[in-house]
Amino acid sequence: MSATDTAPPVAPAPPVLTARPRRRRRRSNVAAWIAVVVFGGFALLPVYWLLATSLTPRTEVFAYPPAIFPSSPTLDAYTALLENEQLFVYLRNSVVVSVVTAVLSVVVSACMAYSFSKYRYRGRRSLMYLVLASQMFPQALLLVTLYAVFSAYGLLNTYAALVLSFTTFTLPLCVWMLKGFFDTIPDELIEAARVDGSSPLRTFVSIVLPLAAPGLVAAGLFAFVRGWNDFIFALTLAGPEKQTLPPGLVNTFIGEASTAWPELMAASLVVSLPVAVAFIALQRFLVGGLTAGAVKG
Repeated sequence: MSATDTAPPVAPAPPVLTARPRRRRRRSNVAAWIAVVVFGGFALLPVYWLLATSLTPRTEVFAYPPAIFPSSPTLDAYTALLENEQLFVYLRNSVVVSVVTAVLSVVVSACMAYSFSKYRYRGRRSLMYLVLASQMFPQALLLVTLYAVFSAYGLLNTYAALVLSFTTFTLPLCVWMLKGFFDTIPDELIEAARVDGSSPLRTFVSIVLPLAAPGLVAAGLFAFVRGWNDFIFALTLAGPEKQTLPPGLVNTFIGEASTAWPELMAASLVVSLPVAVAFIALQRFLVGGLTAGAVKG
């Protein structure tokens, strides 16, 4: 046997990148960064305008031409917020209503979604579509009916009226969101817990809910934002003592003759901070909860 027969095969030389592919890759990176900057600026421009207006003296708000940067920035608007005790009442109402709405929505929607996902019974599919169909009705259309019902039961100007109305409109999306998440949990895991003697309630609480934590966080955050941002229901169903921040800010800073724009912009910026912080802190759970049900495992 000759030496040429025993020599190992020579590996082919790696392809050499020419100048043209490198140039294309550089252009695509530049285009991607330009798109990020444009869309980022478009999204952050309203936030910057809130901040700039809140730092502008009231006498210069309507100056023409409008200034991109305040010529003489001041913190008078934020000082006025701290001195207004009624705003803290609105803040307390918003926290109470939003937190209770989130907790109640998660508890009820988790039970409904688990029933739709893991149990088979007559009328199940009809109930699922009925829950989904409730989202087809405009919420403002039901406001008169809810007002009459709450008035008949003496629930107007109470936390219960706001929590019940907000929970009613957050349940459909929360149910379908959690159902898609529960569908990804293997039935064999639940069957194994049943064989080991675990009751259905214990299986649901101790096994299913911990696995569905990202979906629960996503549903709870959606319900919290719904209760935090609502305007028309909080304005109609609650009086001055139980109103939340959105209608409270309008009643405080918007009058018939004039509007305190710097104070209103400062309050709007401060009110947006809790929601932004919640999204940043729970981003990992939120993305997991929204995408886990996309593909059934």
